[in-house]
Amino acid sequence: MTGITALLLLIGWTMLLALSYATYRIPQIFLAGKPASHWERTQPVDDPPVLVRAKGAHLNTLENIPLFAALVLVAAVTGQSPVVDALAGYFLAARLAQSVAHILGTSLPLVMLRATFFLAQIGMMFYMVWALLSGL
Repeated sequence: MTGITALLLLIGWTMLLALSYATYRIPQIFLAGKPASHWERTQPVDDPPVLVRAKGAHLNTLENIPLFAALVLVAAVTGQSPVVDALAGYFLAARLAQSVAHILGTSLPLVMLRATFFLAQIGMMFYMVWALLSGL
């Protein structure tokens, strides 16, 4: 898998995560009479717990996209795409696994699993930074 492909799939996954909780809210506005501003950040959260976790997974995914996208861009611009390509599939798999663990629950094993997948992504990005700098 190339870095570009992984980035596109990561973007698609991020949009799916957003839809997972946003599509629940639309009927709440039109059928349950909740105001459209009900879900502003200053309001108490009354979504089902799985949707709250889906939103958390979505926000976590947004945190990594700029970093991974920058690495893909630097690799492409400097002619070093193989550096990112070598880890792109693993990076995407770790991100997907982290999101799924996040959505499944908040038990200690799931939180530790989520942290493990997060640290794996950070480790891979550190390696990519080092390898890209070494190739300059």
